[in-house]
Amino acid sequence: MPMNFMHRRICSSQDWARTVRERGLPWSLGGVDLGENLLEIGPGYGATTRVLVELAPNVTAVEVDARSAADLRGEFDGRARILHGDGSKMSLPDNDFSSVVCFTMLHHVPTRQMQDGIFAEALRVLEPGGVFAGSDSRLSLRFRMLHIGDTMNVVDPDELPERLRLAGFSDVEVTLREGAFKFRATKPLAPSR
Repeated sequence: MPMNFMHRRICSSQDWARTVRERGLPWSLGGVDLGENLLEIGPGYGATTRVLVELAPNVTAVEVDARSAADLRGEFDGRARILHGDGSKMSLPDNDFSSVVCFTMLHHVPTRQMQDGIFAEALRVLEPGGVFAGSDSRLSLRFRMLHIGDTMNVVDPDELPERLRLAGFSDVEVTLREGAFKFRATKPLAPSR
């Protein structure tokens, strides 16, 4: 998923890592019980993963970019399991994770079908009662400018609850703030009929 030079520079910066640690993840995960086994889809340069390894005892991350996955493996050796793969087609077992999270990455997924594939895979790998949570950016002129030459397929937060319900989630919540939205949804304890 291509990212332009400026975008790569921002996302790999210490300023971005500090913003994620101090503001992004506290807002995105406020009140979310991550449980014992957390899966992160799309860690990118690892700013979110650096925080998540402090919040959950067992962290697995799936990264689509081979080079980023290799870099993360070196950084998180022994603290997180890093896999190279596509979040919409994961080779992970069913019902294995207490939580699945993704942060500011859904807009880099090139098609709506692949985004829906990520939602379906998150549901599949979650244990019953597990939570799927995350956040992403909302469309603005500044956001559009940052993504010139990038893959940019923004999720409409007004449509997200229905998309998550269609994937099989319940208790879906989407919360807006200026420039961003967060979401959480639960895998039902019993299959829907």
